[in-house]
Amino acid sequence: MKNTLANHTESIVLQFLETAHSLERDMDRALSYTRGISFSEYRLLRALTHVFSGNSARIDLANAVGLTASAVTRALKPMEKLGYVTTEKSERDARQSRAVITSAGRELLDDAQGVLHDLFKELPLNARSQQEANDFRERLSELRRAR
Repeated sequence: MKNTLANHTESIVLQFLETAHSLERDMDRALSYTRGISFSEYRLLRALTHVFSGNSARIDLANAVGLTASAVTRALKPMEKLGYVTTEKSERDARQSRAVITSAGRELLDDAQGVLHDLFKELPLNARSQQEANDFRERLSELRRAR
């Protein structure tokens, strides 16, 4: 590890963050216009389905998507009113409620994934080889490990 800052580091990190923000905004817009959900809501539904097999304690869900438990609770309330998730209360501890995705939530998630897949097809990354994609993924992992 270098003790001095290379000339290119700051500009590359800032460009990376600007690109990530732009991609997230594009995904948020596409989902909002076509399915009426935000990218954050999509991430919650996706984590519920793919990480937790359909249900999760809110704190675990929060950790999985990088939000606070209270942010997850706020995000799930309108989704519950629309029938995409339900809440299972713990008999022993009211703070330990679980979020459960409904069949309508799974259908919404499937539709939303189709919207995002259409967006992803247009990205330059989609034209790269599997090896180039793996190399890019490794560079991203290096950034995460450096923290």
